[in-house]
Amino acid sequence: MAKKVPVMEIFGPTIQGEGIVTGRKTMFVRTGGCDYSCAWCDSAFTWDGSERGQLMTGEMIWSKLMEIGTVDGIRNFNHITITGGNPALYNEPIAELITYAHAAGVEVGLETQGSRWQDWFLDVDDLTISPKPPSSTMRTDWVVLDSIIERLPNYSLKVVVFDEADFDYAEVVNARYKPSELYLSVGNDNSSEAGSIAERLLEKLEWLWQKVIATPSMNNAKPLPQLHALVWANKRGV
Repeated sequence: MAKKVPVMEIFGPTIQGEGIVTGRKTMFVRTGGCDYSCAWCDSAFTWDGSERGQLMTGEMIWSKLMEIGTVDGIRNFNHITITGGNPALYNEPIAELITYAHAAGVEVGLETQGSRWQDWFLDVDDLTISPKPPSSTMRTDWVVLDSIIERLPNYSLKVVVFDEADFDYAEVVNARYKPSELYLSVGNDNSSEAGSIAERLLEKLEWLWQKVIATPSMNNAKPLPQLHALVWANKRGV
């Protein structure tokens, strides 16, 4: 019997708002379950028990993507973003989804915190490792993170920054791994706030820019807003 993964959301096409493929049209697959419980998680519904997902095989996920991502019989996407929760908790269903996507000429992106390894990481087209800073209240297992990054031929790093301690943590990550791509993402202090949040995110972005500008060790860092939050605020499913 084919193995299944809990899926909380499948939506798109939309625009990727963070990391190395910011601005790219993509479909989203959000899996349920996480081995972390970050204090500021903007998708806590994936792991806190407040919502129930649907168990799906990789083939079922691909079929759903094609169903909602097709316009007049034409596939309206060439990229999928797999996120969570932590998709790295699962093996066969995600590997199967990647196989279906690549067979159709569709690229696959993934974001994970670097707490679990899966062999299918090597088949992901744009893989973002996003270790969690002090504000998350999670502790980084550097031995595990080291072992994952050592096995990846291509990856980018992203650190969410809420405060000075998070920025210091990003400096440590940067010095430890010397990535070719390091993204700093502005933290959203209130992921349930209604209405536009662009003003406060841009104020935080200016602070983050000034930190990077003043810090020689972060010359390679790319501080960016959550682009989707500037446009759609805290709206889900976009």
